[in-house]
Amino acid sequence: MNLGTILVHLDHSEHCAVRTGLAATLARQHGSHLIGLIPTGLYDGSIPAAAIAGKGSEFMAASADYLRARAEAVAHVFREQIQGDTPLSFDVRLVEEPSVDSVIRHGRTSDLVVVGQADRKEGDAMTSGSLPEQVVIHSGRPALIVPRKCHSREFAKNVLVGWDGTREAAMALRDSVPLLARAANVVLMSVTKPGETTEASSYLVPQTLAWLERHGVRAKAEEHAAATGITDLLLSGAARIDADLIVIGGYGHARVREIVLGGVTREILDRMSVPLLMAH
Repeated sequence: MNLGTILVHLDHSEHCAVRTGLAATLARQHGSHLIGLIPTGLYDGSIPAAAIAGKGSEFMAASADYLRARAEAVAHVFREQIQGDTPLSFDVRLVEEPSVDSVIRHGRTSDLVVVGQADRKEGDAMTSGSLPEQVVIHSGRPALIVPRKCHSREFAKNVLVGWDGTREAAMALRDSVPLLARAANVVLMSVTKPGETTEASSYLVPQTLAWLERHGVRAKAEEHAAATGITDLLLSGAARIDADLIVIGGYGHARVREIVLGGVTREILDRMSVPLLMAH
């Protein structure tokens, strides 16, 4: 378990600098190679209408030039931002395929994919509203999702782990071990869902704590019954321990059911205020 390669999705949004800084900090802490991936947006339909004059082939050529120039500017900012006293291995990749597809494909050659929280109100194609969800589901790698408003100066010092014994939760826990090993406080929170008949003991909490300890992670457990929504319980628990990272499995139910009902995954992604590590 190591973070040999970290990929961060870059764009021209105002939130990009925050996740770049977090990705660079992680890369330095873990001796990782950092990849800055910049989809130009040519196939995302993200060309500002007033930015390009002309029609037909002239418009397309000018659009490609405009988007590549904008991506080059993002790359320049990225290089400038990650300069520091500690050398950092990195490379920058400009790609012209759709943003979601490119992050998923290139993410599969990394150990961790860092993306920003979607802003569904803005509807920016470059930071597609479905990008975090699609990366979690399809990349085969853990995703670290950085909230739009991320004010914490610390990261992964106090960690809340949502644990229900499922495959997805187990994968997220496994993938988070490199981060948990550096944490000062790790809380494994088990939540009995409304209407669930399964005993909390089936979550194997003591065994999970023992497994973590064998990986150098000392954690304590909390068990709760969700009288209200699971999302509310997780977020209130995170606030109570002053968590600066939440770890959960993503999309434990059938994908169609998640779309229809919303689901805990969607609610957490919409309401998160601290970084969130998810795996599926």
